[in-house]
Amino acid sequence: MVYIPCPDESCARDIGRKLVEQGLAACANVVPKMTSIYRWEGRLEEDKEALLLLKTVEDNLKELQEKVKGIHPYRLPAIVAYPATGGLPEYLDWVKKGSRPRWS
Repeated sequence: MVYIPCPDESCARDIGRKLVEQGLAACANVVPKMTSIYRWEGRLEEDKEALLLLKTVEDNLKELQEKVKGIHPYRLPAIVAYPATGGLPEYLDWVKKGSRPRWS
């Protein structure tokens, strides 16, 4: 599972669609509204964002990160991967099958 906040729902949807189309993720979920409170360049900030959650495999992480960095509007996008320590085996198999780059 890869966690990526985006400035809005449209951005999250566009990034998610590109990564699924390219086979770098099997699925993209867009959570349209969240509030982020964080410290940036010494200032406390609060912004409305959308959350992009991707299901992929570890082998895709490096390329996925590079693609996101190239298209994400933030100078320093949060791209954080969390391992799946369990789950429905059939679903996890579906993620593996759906996370194959289209050129392989």
